Amino acid sequence: MTLIHRRDSVSALGLSILGSAMPGRLLANPRFAKSPFTLGVAAGDPLPNGFVLWTRLAPEPLAENGGMLPLDVSVRWEVSEDPHFWQIVQKGQTRAVAALAHSVHVEVDGLRPHRPHWYRFIVEGAGESPVGMARTAPAPDVAIDRLRLAVAGCQNFEVGYFSAFAHIAAEPDLDAVFHYGDYIYEFGPRPGVGPRLHQGDETQSLADYRQRYAQYKTDPDLQAAHAAAAFIMSFDDHEIDDNWGGIFDKDGSTPADFAKRRSAAMQAWYEHMPVRRSQVPEFGGRMYRQLDYGQLLRMHVLDTRSHRSDQLCERPGVPRIETIDCLPVDRPDRSLLGFEQEKWLDSGLGNQRRWNLIAQQVMMMPHDARKDGGTRPVVSADNWNGYSHSRQRLIDSIRKHDLKNVVVASGDVHQHFVGSVPVDDERPDGPSIASEFLATSISSGGTGGARHPDEHNVLDNNPHMKLINNQRGYQVYNITPDRWTTEVKVMDQVDRPGGRVSTLARFAVDPARPGVEHW
Repeated sequence: MTLIHRRDSVSALGLSILGSAMPGRLLANPRFAKSPFTLGVAAGDPLPNGFVLWTRLAPEPLAENGGMLPLDVSVRWEVSEDPHFWQIVQKGQTRAVAALAHSVHVEVDGLRPHRPHWYRFIVEGAGESPVGMARTAPAPDVAIDRLRLAVAGCQNFEVGYFSAFAHIAAEPDLDAVFHYGDYIYEFGPRPGVGPRLHQGDETQSLADYRQRYAQYKTDPDLQAAHAAAAFIMSFDDHEIDDNWGGIFDKDGSTPADFAKRRSAAMQAWYEHMPVRRSQVPEFGGRMYRQLDYGQLLRMHVLDTRSHRSDQLCERPGVPRIETIDCLPVDRPDRSLLGFEQEKWLDSGLGNQRRWNLIAQQVMMMPHDARKDGGTRPVVSADNWNGYSHSRQRLIDSIRKHDLKNVVVASGDVHQHFVGSVPVDDERPDGPSIASEFLATSISSGGTGGARHPDEHNVLDNNPHMKLINNQRGYQVYNITPDRWTTEVKVMDQVDRPGGRVSTLARFAVDPARPGVEHW
């Protein structure tokens, strides 16, 4: 393919592109000197009858336009019930649309529930893609006896290798992976912070974000994890800009200027994720959704970024003390989720499934982050601690539905946290309303250790927590009707490829009694 130089002519098309896919001229008889499948394959959002299939054609992934001509390319796809493709159960033809970075999104249906399926893409003149595998969900009315989910996120390319994803790929019998966000980091290259460097400056334009996703997706361990299981994708802040929320970034940009950046970032997110068009908030859809796994579990995937009120104590120009001394004072008219999403979640919690998993991005349980020797509480304004009224409304909803089976999955802070969401913020060691498992980062923060150097006594100020650990890794949920167990996985190092994984601890939850116990 000949590289065609052009700038971001489609960054503002947004809704019209995603609504119609805008097929352009089709490239007849394409010829590739290199494989166009350099970014791998992926599947996402499993339903009982299918899932989303993804790839992007990019023979030169870090070049402008991925080394592709500005013409659509015909792509065939196949889904089989065996890895050798002897039993092809669905197939079809689609286009890698030039206006969407030659990405491919196929929303497959017509498959049988609760079983593995293998998939691949084929381009004339370029051969076959790598093969991926994804499991369909069980039918919503079926009683199932087990479910196995992994949870991961926060993968900064510069500061460490993605070896944890190689171990996720090797985890047996995963039904899906929940990715809580921070798939990319927007920073420009920072020599000396880690073993690798970002290519290009801090991401601002559509071309910038496309190149950054391409750089991350060239990682072989990340590709292996995507090929091994369906991902249930979310996003947090670094997909756009650190600590953004709603219409505001943290740098004091005008809402109009930030909207341009957010639009480019969310288009690139869609172009590189195995998600449905209806899951792109910037273009008229919404990211938050519910996925059911038979009668065993309902998964409520939240969006804690797009609809939130502005942070307290965070942005330049907002009256504040130094952040370390700033205690967010919330108001009832503020929301982390937005009031429409709050009502949606309240309605979805009214179900008879054995478990409710609230899969989201930022810490929900109270957290006093003061350092050793500190005399005053330190509270983040960027998670649920800065939106205490939203948290209280959720607690009230759980109580209204008389639920004892709520588990919260979260991430963002680059550490493992295990604990309980108390009924009363002022009594963290009192009765619990839900259990929370916050998964550490894949690489962000570097190799780390058991604790940050100045946080050895952090558990003393957080009596509702069972574990805080500052190593990299992920978590695995083993869910049965009678018990939820979480395995906390840690890496020995991420400074070099080939880091080893081990199980640091196991915790259990009883569906009839909220709260976490050692297992």
